[in-house]
Amino acid sequence: MCGISGILGPGAGSERSRALVADMAAKLAHRGPDDTGFAHGNNFAFGHRRLSIIDIEHGHQPMYSEDGRFVLVYNGELYNFVELRQKLIQNGARFSTFSDTEVLLKALIAEGEQALPRLNGMFAFAFLDTQSGDWLLARDAFGIKPLYFSPRDDRIVFASEIKALLCDSSLRAEADWHGMEQYLTFQFCLGEQTMFRNVRRIEPGCAIIGNGGEIKRITRYWDTDYHIDEAHHEDYFADRLRVLLNDSVHLQTRSDVPVGAYLSGGIDSSVIATLAAQYIDGPSRLFHGHFADGPQYDESHHARTVANGITNSQLHFTAPTAADFVADMPKLIYAMDEPVAGPGLFPQYRVSKLAAQHVKVVLGGQGGDEIFGGYARYLIGYLEQALKGAIYETQEEGRHLVTLASIIPNLPLLRDYQPLMQTFWREGLFEDMDRRYFRLIDRSPDLNSILTDDALARFDEKRAFGEFQRIFNHPDTRSFFNKMTHFDLKSFLPALLQVEDRVSMAVSLESRVPLLDTRIVDLVTRMPPSIKFNGGQAKHILKCAADNIVPASILKRKDKMGFPVPFSEWLKGGPVHDFVGDTLLGQRSRERGLFRHAALERLIQAEGRFGRQLWGALCLELWHQTFIDQ
Repeated sequence: MCGISGILGPGAGSERSRALVADMAAKLAHRGPDDTGFAHGNNFAFGHRRLSIIDIEHGHQPMYSEDGRFVLVYNGELYNFVELRQKLIQNGARFSTFSDTEVLLKALIAEGEQALPRLNGMFAFAFLDTQSGDWLLARDAFGIKPLYFSPRDDRIVFASEIKALLCDSSLRAEADWHGMEQYLTFQFCLGEQTMFRNVRRIEPGCAIIGNGGEIKRITRYWDTDYHIDEAHHEDYFADRLRVLLNDSVHLQTRSDVPVGAYLSGGIDSSVIATLAAQYIDGPSRLFHGHFADGPQYDESHHARTVANGITNSQLHFTAPTAADFVADMPKLIYAMDEPVAGPGLFPQYRVSKLAAQHVKVVLGGQGGDEIFGGYARYLIGYLEQALKGAIYETQEEGRHLVTLASIIPNLPLLRDYQPLMQTFWREGLFEDMDRRYFRLIDRSPDLNSILTDDALARFDEKRAFGEFQRIFNHPDTRSFFNKMTHFDLKSFLPALLQVEDRVSMAVSLESRVPLLDTRIVDLVTRMPPSIKFNGGQAKHILKCAADNIVPASILKRKDKMGFPVPFSEWLKGGPVHDFVGDTLLGQRSRERGLFRHAALERLIQAEGRFGRQLWGALCLELWHQTFIDQ
């Protein structure tokens, strides 16, 4: 894994531009402590920091073609590089290394952007034809690896992290209100939007094609496919999914350095850790985090159950504390570049830090909830749909609708979600699907109680809802389930992957996510929703595929935990209470004019266990202090 930076356009190879790229690369040192490289010409300057994983002795970047015409700077891994290499050799290509970087370079030389759909991996890269000045910036299908850019008058500046872009003195660190509005609504930004003015992100599955300092076009080379396959039954889909899961894990254990796996005790990480064990030489190193603040924050017994079923496994634990939270949060906001969705950022960082002490590559189960339907809010949404269908005797989704009778056995999953259900059913019962799901994910209903009048006057709720609708109402999605999971796959998942990338890269660890394979997602999106979400059962098809892979007790769990943080308990007193109070009620926060501080004081004293308002405000204030005030 690596960090990349660069400038494209007239004069990009000047001494001043090269110095800027060097500064940008230095900001990304944590992403690649093993090697540093630079390349420049009349219209470009590239910088690279390398975390060496494949062909450690070679693969130095930026990498040139043999004739010096083409140059590539690349962050990521191509898991199918062996197969791509063999095809390229059959077509006459010759290789001087065994690195996936050289495979990507030669594939792009041979096919240009047409090579992108054949890449199985996580990546962000810049590829340049020095002769014509044509270039390509691209990002993997799911946005696992980040890539930001800032168009200037006659050049394009790009980097793996926003903090590197801010080395450019012509780019002021200013808050973008549109991004702020999206964060206040969703606690993440949509599409290419960021929290910084004049900084954009390349969207997942997209590439930018340009020449010199000009963007010619933006193309989407991969997208979700919801054309339902009605020809096959559940057994076929479960069998096919099992094969693809195994193959994806097999490909992603390819490495020239030690590999381990996260193990929470949930089904996603349990499947990945168990499958990976058969391909890892030596002991299976597994990493788990929990809190010692009560059983509602500890699923280590589930992790032990899975680890005990894996031959020659070593399960390592970490139990972060309130003091750790106070010590870590300011540097985590800096690592993230932008405020983030949910306090799970903190324990994820602690588990990554633990893993980095033992391995250089770690596999995890990220993406399972969005692909297979694991969130409790899907069940809440369908409970209302089932009630609506039973009362009005309608079939809004045709035969894909979950019936009230079938959903009842799965309702115990909602036992701990009473506050969310109270908010959801407070108003708008039986409205259109888009308005109902928006209510389930909207973080802004109570903003009028904590934002100042000036901030509220700038907040455009209709715009936020319209942007949500454009993603949610995908033209090929008829079922409520597909609409919900599609929105999360396109919007919520990239925000979670930003966390995954930053917490691992902060400790120079490569994190891989085998569930995010386009073959798996294509299979699942084309399944009939009634199979994926049979009777409202979370991850039904994954559980079918995982039968005989993980213990039955894991498959039958009804206590979905995620990675909850005892934030509300810590607020009652001690270092977290003092830290949050000092941050949100201090002079800088008051002068900012964003929050009603009397309301924040009340929240500090009475934030609920699943409350997110205080977390959102804390991250936003820390972000302002870290980036904007500086």
